[in-house]
Amino acid sequence: MAQKEQLRTVYRTAKGREVDMTKLVSQNEMTIAVGNMSVNARGDKIGPGGKIVAKREQLQPASSLIPEQVSVRKPQPEVAKPQPQPEIEVPIKPLTPTQKAKAIKDMDPEGLE
Repeated sequence: MAQKEQLRTVYRTAKGREVDMTKLVSQNEMTIAVGNMSVNARGDKIGPGGKIVAKREQLQPASSLIPEQVSVRKPQPEVAKPQPQPEIEVPIKPLTPTQKAKAIKDMDPEGLE
């Protein structure tokens, strides 16, 4: 089976210059990347002095190198659901014959009755 050829991505700038991104990436793949991950632009792990500690092929799992491969999810352990607490009933005192039930329209909005 023939190896796939990388697509060349050539962009034209506003001034009309052509920039070949594939060539630009390959020229700068050993440059240390900006950030706190200690890697170069290629993805290799960098140690003290800029030496390569681990190659990107060693850092990536084998399944991520093959894009056609379907990843199989591992079943997640079931988490115990909390049991609902029984509702506590609060006894309501009935109105005495001398008390009158208040309507909402009779109530004071500030609660100063």
